[in-house]
Amino acid sequence: MHQINTFYINGQWVEPAAGASFVDIVNPASEAVTGKLAMGGTNDVDRAVDAARAAFPAWSQTSRTDRLIRLNRIAELYKARIVDIAAAVTEEIGAPSWLSRELQATAGLGQIQATIAALEAFPFSTTRGAAQVVREPIGVVALITPWNWPLNQIAAKVAPALAAGCTMVLKPSEVSPLDARIFAEIVHEAGVPAGVFNMIYGDGKIVGGALSRHADVDMVSITGSTRAGVDVAINAAPTVKRVMQELGGKSPNLILDDADLKKAIPAGVMQCMVNSGQSCNAPTRMLVPRHLYEQAVQIAAATADALKVGDPLQADTKLGPISNRAQYERVQSMIETGIAEGARVAAGGPGRPDGLTCGFYARPTIFADVHNGMTIAREEVFGPVLVMIPYDSEAEAIELANDTPYGLAAYVWSADRARAQRVAGSLRAGTVQINGARMDFSAPFGGYKTSGNGREFGEYGLAEFLEYKTVVG
Repeated sequence: MHQINTFYINGQWVEPAAGASFVDIVNPASEAVTGKLAMGGTNDVDRAVDAARAAFPAWSQTSRTDRLIRLNRIAELYKARIVDIAAAVTEEIGAPSWLSRELQATAGLGQIQATIAALEAFPFSTTRGAAQVVREPIGVVALITPWNWPLNQIAAKVAPALAAGCTMVLKPSEVSPLDARIFAEIVHEAGVPAGVFNMIYGDGKIVGGALSRHADVDMVSITGSTRAGVDVAINAAPTVKRVMQELGGKSPNLILDDADLKKAIPAGVMQCMVNSGQSCNAPTRMLVPRHLYEQAVQIAAATADALKVGDPLQADTKLGPISNRAQYERVQSMIETGIAEGARVAAGGPGRPDGLTCGFYARPTIFADVHNGMTIAREEVFGPVLVMIPYDSEAEAIELANDTPYGLAAYVWSADRARAQRVAGSLRAGTVQINGARMDFSAPFGGYKTSGNGREFGEYGLAEFLEYKTVVG
């Protein structure tokens, strides 16, 4: 049983303030309680912010070389513990072992390495006419991270904040506390000075709210739902602090009429379903030419039906459980809503897959006969659910793709790369991936519209934690 009853504040593992509550750590594959986690309060927030504020003057004045030494050491220690990290992710959120090893754990390392590369060449000072333009650390930053890709998001915030010369308080998700604990141990062992990095557990309402409102926090960076991002922005407004948000998505996948369906449709299904559909940038709306629609639905349904859902420790498992009970119940509710609104279930549907009697397992579900006004086409499900929408022309496909309150990502499939790039230029999204291309951690990641503001990854993520100062004369 895990007993996580300390926070990392000012370079030490300390007990929470008096009156702390505890929540269960639950294995989503078995629904078994595997430990207890202490939840912080406003007093813990004050202690962590005070430590970060006290450490800021010295850390902000360190050299590029000093910060590179610490980040490289973090990368070395991360590599040494990557097996432990992967095992923790599988246990706490149910990601299949192969996914935790190959993507979940390695994504965190990739973010650290991309930040190191960005820091090595980052222009902290430039000249504009008679002025020197200097970029300086913004100050104390609060980092609020989710449970779905936990190490990716922790590293995508902590590494550039360190590189910029900021000090910080990390609030990881209470759903995924195990990997965050390992990450904090790595930072400690790397010799990051006391107070520069602090970590407390807690929920969004109490701890996230206190961090967002705190007068001594200069910036909040949050990855989470659009609702959570709005709450943070409202709480932060009275102190006029910077808020960087990477929020929800309902990303379109445009299958153009010259695409190879036998390649594009299975790839699109897998991009949607991987991590049990729990990715903010998942391509959850597949737009298909009407004359190819039924053929595409059949391919998509066959692909979904072939996915093995089950024990994340088994080598042949493709999809594990939904990561927590509340999200599982939401996914089931959204599937029922789709059926009630008249969508056709081409694969999957409500309930657990056959043979699974416990665990937060959802059936990979394909909905056909969907139009863009349905709830399942408008709202983020955050589960293994794909909706398929027909269109009659390329112009209509682009219009449907952009008809969403979100704008995090979009996907295009075409045999003609120039055509795909032209269509990509018409899509209102922060990232457009063509023909299954993978993300690059050196390129910016973030969204339009209610998918957030600001950018993460590489030099773009580093820049978010800096202020401009103009020195003339």
